[in-house]
Amino acid sequence: MTAAWHGFADMAAVSTNGPLVLSEGSGTRITDVDGNEYLDITSGLWFANVGHGRAEIAEAVGRQAGRLAHYSMFGDMVDEPTASLAERVAAIAPMADAKVFFTSGGSDSVDTALKMVRRYWQVMNQPTRQVVLMRDHAYHGMHWAGTKLSGLEPNRVGWGDLGDEAVRVSWNSADDLAETIERIGAHRIAAFFCEPIIGAGGVRFAGEQYLKEAREVCREHDVLWVSDEVISGFGRTGEWFASGRFGLDPDLVLTAKGLTSGYVPMGAVIAGQRVSEPFFDGSAGVFRHGYTYSGHAVAAAAAHANLDIIEREGLVERVRVLQTPLAEALAPLADHDLVSEVRAGVGLLGAV
Repeated sequence: MTAAWHGFADMAAVSTNGPLVLSEGSGTRITDVDGNEYLDITSGLWFANVGHGRAEIAEAVGRQAGRLAHYSMFGDMVDEPTASLAERVAAIAPMADAKVFFTSGGSDSVDTALKMVRRYWQVMNQPTRQVVLMRDHAYHGMHWAGTKLSGLEPNRVGWGDLGDEAVRVSWNSADDLAETIERIGAHRIAAFFCEPIIGAGGVRFAGEQYLKEAREVCREHDVLWVSDEVISGFGRTGEWFASGRFGLDPDLVLTAKGLTSGYVPMGAVIAGQRVSEPFFDGSAGVFRHGYTYSGHAVAAAAAHANLDIIEREGLVERVRVLQTPLAEALAPLADHDLVSEVRAGVGLLGAV
């Protein structure tokens, strides 16, 4: 029997068989308490962009914890490494004049973005824009907003009424997106949440043409584009952000995982000028939202060290080199009797 309640787990089986207890990691390998070594082919939960056991990040975390672990980012206060991290993230963002709202993780980023777009349309005197669109197979975290926005049906059942403000569209048809907007009425739609490459829903890439057409549909109907890059951000597709690689010019970008490579939990919503401007010029008043650990100083120190490694070792460019060999290595598995499909070829993401 175990006291730890695992996510997405059959706890009866875990309690009977016992959990797999991990003790250390180095590079792409992790080791359990019995000394067994495993290849971390899933990069943790898509977060270990620079690998495990990076002493440079651990040392940065220790130094900052000994100096100031965290205070608060409410009002006019901010920890020193967090202030500089915001500037650093804004500089590599896939949109001009970006602003950065820090969160504690990806699911927080989804909730924050939903409140941000709803508040934006209130300020713009278009309060009927409350519906959000998401795609089949999409995964947008597991907070309440993310559950509503899930395109994975098993994640939506068992919670009672999720409301009707989240509407699902085809994952690979821009025509379906346009038809849905026209059916509901653009005056009612706040935003389209889109993973440039669907991650947890099966590593599904609808193609650059789909993304281009879907983005144009949103522009035509004045629907905000929210790129969920919790997985694809910080180099995994061969650019800092997939939105940059595919020329999406998003209104909001959701991030987490690769920001710190999982060494300390941290996420962020990167806002383009359109959404951020009314809050920064004062016309929207105070955005009454935030988290105790938003912009956590130790997490910011980890993020700086993580980004240092990515830049110094050329890991973003390295993804471009490795994406084809990864696809070629996985391709023969498609011939196995137990395999129906292999998906790979864009960045360091793959599914069998």
